[in-house]
Parts: sequence; structure tokens; C-alpha cells
Amino acid sequence: MNTKVKHYQKEALKTRLAGADPYEITQMLMNGALESMKIAKINIEQKDLENKSRFLSKATSIIDSLRLSLNMEVGGEMSENLASLYAYMSERLLDASVNNDTAAIDEVIELFSGIKDAWDQIPKESREQAFQQMEQRAVASGG
Repeated sequence: MNTKVKHYQKEALKTRLAGADPYEITQMLMNGALESMKIAKINIEQKDLENKSRFLSKATSIIDSLRLSLNMEVGGEMSENLASLYAYMSERLLDASVNNDTAAIDEVIELFSGIKDAWDQIPKESREQAFQQMEQRAVASGG
């Protein structure tokens, strides 16, 4: 890809991130993970193993970041279940990378899409209320 286009895309992303709330940032990460998995699958089909590894690594990093950002105290069992599912997805992407297994990528895309669909359906009012509660907890705990 052209260097100027890449630079423009990076700057556009910085601008979007600067004005985004945590919900929107998570949404962008989820979109990035799905896009990376789809590209990696195409790379496997085209025998482009270098790019396959790069895009599976990117997707895995995003999924691992989402897992590590879960708040187990607030989310309880739901966060624990989601953490386990994210860990499973990372393992399946490793399998996909080692074995050039597009079926494993399809499995993760399907699982991850379900999570993203649920995330996308959270009403704006609920998101705003949750972020206000998080801020209040942070202030109360001195953070």
C-alpha cells in the first residue's frame, strides 16, 4: 500500500480515537480483529504465509487485550465466561496459524461476531450510565 495512504489512514484513526468513548474504542478493536481474521483466511487460501501470520497475530493481540481489559469484580461470572471464551479464541487462532486451518478461523469469526453483535446492541443510554458509574468508582477509590 502507498506510504501516503497508510499515513492518512493512521492519522484518520488517531482522530477517531481521540473523540471516541471506551465503548467506541472497543467497537473499533472488535472491527479490527474481525477484519484481520478475514484477511488472514484469504492469506491462507493464497498461500501467503507471512501475511497470514501477521494478521492472525494482530487479531490474537486484540482478543487478548479485550480479555485483559475485562473487570472481573464488576462483571463477575459474565466477565469470567467471556475471558474463557476469549482465551479459547486465541488458542484456536494459534491452531489456525500452525495448521493453516481456515475452519478454525471461521469458528473464531462466528464466536467473535456474536460477541460483537451483542456489544453493538447496547443502547447509548446504558453505555453512558455505565461509564458514569465507572468514573464515580474511580474517583471514590482515588484513581
